[in-house]
Amino acid sequence: MPITSTVDERGVAEVVMDNPPVNALTVAGWFELASTVRGLGEDPEVRVVVLRAAGRGFNAGVDIKEMQATDGFEALINANRGCYAAFAAVYECAVPVIAAVNGHCLGGGIGLVGNADVIVASDDATFGLPEVDRGALGAATHLARLVPQHKMRAMVYTGATATAAELHHHGSVLRVVPIAELRDAAFEVAIQIAAKSPAVIRAAKESLNGIDPIDVKRSYRFEQGFTFELNLSGVADEHRDAFVTKRETDTSR
Repeated sequence: MPITSTVDERGVAEVVMDNPPVNALTVAGWFELASTVRGLGEDPEVRVVVLRAAGRGFNAGVDIKEMQATDGFEALINANRGCYAAFAAVYECAVPVIAAVNGHCLGGGIGLVGNADVIVASDDATFGLPEVDRGALGAATHLARLVPQHKMRAMVYTGATATAAELHHHGSVLRVVPIAELRDAAFEVAIQIAAKSPAVIRAAKESLNGIDPIDVKRSYRFEQGFTFELNLSGVADEHRDAFVTKRETDTSR
């Protein structure tokens, strides 16, 4: 299974994504992640969640090969819904979610991290949205929570990535550590939170979401509408096919 979870005696839950080679999740994987995170938040014994990944990167978004192997729009619709569900589960989790990011964090990974409460990253972590090169849009809502507005726009248009050090400079990443220390660094923060009153921490999470200036769910759903338009026009399919077959993309339209 690509998603596993455990809870220790301190109430620290650990969710691990493990779907080689690059942790691009299938439709089922996104829904499984959503269900796992939401379920942990509903468990009264859980005080904080650490979300991390095994392998060479945190998350590479949706499994485009799965999408291209499916006829019609079903895979696209379900991928949209699965990502929406997973991002919302992280944001709405009743306890704080700490994202421990290693290697690449792309596409859907940005949606997860941007909706997390705290981010710790390894010094090899990079963050980006290659959506434009895949004929899609989405998660700019979440990238805007990580970098300033004009930096976000430049990253969306060019597909450029930002390093963990850059995000630490912007204040969105709490700590940058060597990859061998990443899990321990995330758990250090988690243990501090778990030592607090669970009733107060849960109230704090709900209150912080309540004063958020952006409705992240509605904003992301708006972005998804343009992805579906691009798919209907055929532009998105061309870009995804080029990605899967490793050929140049037709950029004439």
